[in-house]
Amino acid sequence: MKKVIALCLFTAFSYAQTIVNKIENVNAQQLEFIKKVNSFYPDITVNNSITNYYADGNIIDSKQEFDLKGTKFSSYKIGIQPGNTKMLYEYETADLGKVYGDIRIFNGKYVRTQFMDKSNKIEIYVDGKAVYSN
Repeated sequence: MKKVIALCLFTAFSYAQTIVNKIENVNAQQLEFIKKVNSFYPDITVNNSITNYYADGNIIDSKQEFDLKGTKFSSYKIGIQPGNTKMLYEYETADLGKVYGDIRIFNGKYVRTQFMDKSNKIEIYVDGKAVYSN
């Protein structure tokens, strides 16, 4: 019986995190990651403002949204995962349609997986160079 009560208390405490989001300037590590990604994949833009989501004082997720006035994009979102080694992106343009995927660091390389709804294409790039397309 004591084990069941302890398990119930542990479960209740594990979900009692306070999640807070703050619009901030990108930190040095985030900026370095975004700039490196942009150097290989120029359609991923650099922005100095980011919304960081915190749980118990630690960043658990980060998102960027952009002012799209005067651009070719009808939507544009970037998410950066903790550790600054993976980025999720999604954008839409009239000519390409919805484009989404992720960019991650794998063995020191910047690997991009991209899905394009309008053309039903899947593409994989390593350090900006196409290695697969169907």
